[in-house]
Amino acid sequence: MKSYNLNQLTRIINGTLIGKGDEIINQIFFDSRMIINPIHGIFFAFHGNQKDGHHYLQDAYQKGIRNFVVEKAPTNFVDANFIEVKNPLNALQIWAKYHRKQFTFPVIGITGSNGKTIVKEWLNQLLWKKFSIVRSPKSYNSQFGAALSILQMEDKNDLGIFEAGISMPNEMQNLEEIIQPTIGVLTKIGEAHLENFENQEEIIFEKLKLFTHVDKLVYNIENEKLHQIILEDEHLSKIDKITYGYTNFATVKINQILSNQTNTQISILHNQEEFTYTIPFIDDASIKNSLICLTTLISLNIDYKLFKEEFNQLLPIEMRLEIKEAINNSILINDTFNSDLNSLKIGLNVLNQQPKEKKSLVLTDILQSNLSDEELYQQTADLVNPYHFDEIVLIGEKISQFKHLFQSYVRSYNSTEEFLEQFKHQNVDNEAILLKGSRPFKLEKISNELETRSNDSVLEINLQYLIENINVYRSLLKPTTKLMCMVKANSYGTGSFEVANMLQNNGVDFLGVAIADEGKELREAGITVPIIVMNPEQSSYSTLIDYQLEPEIYSLRVLKLFIQKLQEKQISTAYPIHLKMETGMNRLGFHEDDFYELIAILKNNSQVEVRSIFTHLATADMPEEADYVNYQLNRFDKSYATISEALDIKPIKHALNSPGIVAYSDRQYDMVRLGIGMYGYSEYTDFMQKYLKPVVRFKTVISQISEIEIGETVSYGRRFTAEKHTKIATLPVGYADGIRRSLGYGKGKVGINGQLATITGTICMDMMMVDVTDIPCKEGDEVTIFGDSPTIADVTKWLETIPYEVLTSVSHRIKRVYYKE
Repeated sequence: MKSYNLNQLTRIINGTLIGKGDEIINQIFFDSRMIINPIHGIFFAFHGNQKDGHHYLQDAYQKGIRNFVVEKAPTNFVDANFIEVKNPLNALQIWAKYHRKQFTFPVIGITGSNGKTIVKEWLNQLLWKKFSIVRSPKSYNSQFGAALSILQMEDKNDLGIFEAGISMPNEMQNLEEIIQPTIGVLTKIGEAHLENFENQEEIIFEKLKLFTHVDKLVYNIENEKLHQIILEDEHLSKIDKITYGYTNFATVKINQILSNQTNTQISILHNQEEFTYTIPFIDDASIKNSLICLTTLISLNIDYKLFKEEFNQLLPIEMRLEIKEAINNSILINDTFNSDLNSLKIGLNVLNQQPKEKKSLVLTDILQSNLSDEELYQQTADLVNPYHFDEIVLIGEKISQFKHLFQSYVRSYNSTEEFLEQFKHQNVDNEAILLKGSRPFKLEKISNELETRSNDSVLEINLQYLIENINVYRSLLKPTTKLMCMVKANSYGTGSFEVANMLQNNGVDFLGVAIADEGKELREAGITVPIIVMNPEQSSYSTLIDYQLEPEIYSLRVLKLFIQKLQEKQISTAYPIHLKMETGMNRLGFHEDDFYELIAILKNNSQVEVRSIFTHLATADMPEEADYVNYQLNRFDKSYATISEALDIKPIKHALNSPGIVAYSDRQYDMVRLGIGMYGYSEYTDFMQKYLKPVVRFKTVISQISEIEIGETVSYGRRFTAEKHTKIATLPVGYADGIRRSLGYGKGKVGINGQLATITGTICMDMMMVDVTDIPCKEGDEVTIFGDSPTIADVTKWLETIPYEVLTSVSHRIKRVYYKE
């Protein structure tokens, strides 16, 4: 990043400087947890729906930050410098707009509903040898991400490639002013975010605002509505329109597309010259994205015919970090798509968030860089060295030559195979390991050695979607409302530690578990956030106290027994407890006739402290039962008032669960408890479809495809008889994996290549069969048990149950894999 001093920055963003103006800035921080090497860094205190960056100024200061952009400067920071502005996010954007104007090289701005990141990364794969490219890291395309991306532009660059993403009307104009593209690229216009627009035409108009000042525009001429709008636009109608499509009017005319099982051959006509190239993909989206890339090369006045081999070597884009269980109680972070400096920094931050004292890094040669080896690996070492590693493994002939630059214990190897020859499982023990490298080094071989188990059936948990769903619920809350997230029952079957760690890193106030042993496991794994045990058993009281877990107290008997255990263990400070009120669920909780004795016990006892008082709603997910919800909440208000006034305390008050947050946000009190909503499910269907994303995906593969004739039967009991020539696919999962046997006999379905296949015959313990007669597929193809299609809501409907049961039924023999965008 290009350096600025504080005086310059203050003038640019029209702020007020408090402190020294000669301090140099070349790093931007906005999350105090990500601060590792604060030298020449500045912290922007952004204000979100729930989190205010000003609350974390002290954390940033303690980590070494001495320069801040804030709304109001505090007075108790020694030797710190502050720039006061009205809005720190707007200030960052103003800085980015100013910075962008310093450069005159071509800048490609990419927008669309789908394919933005893939097109950006493929253009980088095609062009990195010819240009010094600066591009958006990962999928940084928001109002905030675009500004950060633009600020990475440096004098050494000669091409910029940036994404712009919108979800609401009137967002694109600001992104255009930040990116200021000279070449526009429009990917597929689909249905994404349509809920915030009246129709697709309104989306098109909003997307086209990115191209208000471009010189050239790349798009698909086959989209007639889009093409007509462009022709009628005052500016776009006059610029160079570089298009692709089947029509003779396209700049790049598609002649023929031929696919086999592994690749696609694409023949085009441009300037009366034929050109044929091959890509190692067969899906329609990849074919269209390759055509966008080729057309973009033409917009850059590049001889695209020289890139035939590069197209053939395009790599799939995996923008997600996989977080997996590894051998010997370790954690594996698999980020083996590429190893450019920006993605390395992101991977290091994710590794740093893992609560394992021992950390290791496996890093390969860095490809796709125009820097000299000396400069490249010095910058790499500068990124790595501020982190503490017990060991660094360098793989590659080039990076091995610079092992002396790395400050931790370093071993180096010329190839992955050379490393694996000496690898021993016993050398890995209770650590977090980051695999960071480029595809040619095949680090998946190391991943296979480190993973605890490997099979074709996995439960994928998208941690990024989890956080986005939480933020949706946070947007319904007041800034002061606390958030408790439920991770009981192994986080509804998704894996308690991994989910709890992500929640802890994203600032939730409490975690909730069902029993003490669940809380104990989280504490032993490094989770420090307060944990409430919702159903503590008498035998677990010692565990509760030893691991600083906070019990739900629901009866006089439980309260007396817990106080007795505190006395036995000679606990001298008041121990936090949470009182549950019975208001109509008729399950657990204090009744009104308990209050006199309850208050007497608490008044005369200093060993416990009431941290919260709460109740549980029986019908928050049933709109027709709103009267009963209000009945419960009114009873709860009276119960809370009676106890808090008698004891002269104001503990946290909470009642709402996931559906309650949606339907009764006016009664959110001091805290809410979020459970199934985190995972993208809500009984309020409109809310779910409009705002939530599916976090969990259960997938497997086709083991075998068989063909049977009329009259032949399938599986135990011969409960399916073919009425025609039928193709049957066998899948390697069954009721021992959590697939309910009642989904058989044509009741349930699975997703294969975008279509739903009916489950056929009786589901077995380890296998199930589906009818794929009308679905193009082959052995080894991926199958979705639930996820995008069918959804968990679909499976819930077929089983006439609730999503909790579907999720928690997935067997532990199904491997859990965690993704972070």
